[in-house]
Amino acid sequence: MQADPIGPDDILSIDQAAGYLKVPKSTLYTLVREGRIPSHKVGRHWRFRKAAIDRWLDQPCPCPAAGETPAGDPQ
Repeated sequence: MQADPIGPDDILSIDQAAGYLKVPKSTLYTLVREGRIPSHKVGRHWRFRKAAIDRWLDQPCPCPAAGETPAGDPQ
């Protein structure tokens, strides 16, 4: 039996969000802890709106481009 496809209005668990983003759960927990990814805690569980994750992915990355050093770092 096939898993249900994830729709744009779906709410994802940590496992589903990690699978959707193709990152380890530990990376996703780090992003959540640092407040870098849209998420909500429901009781003891983290939940993610797929639409919010998609908007987050569409934002420009604040990371320095390859070969650049972050502002304030000595070269």
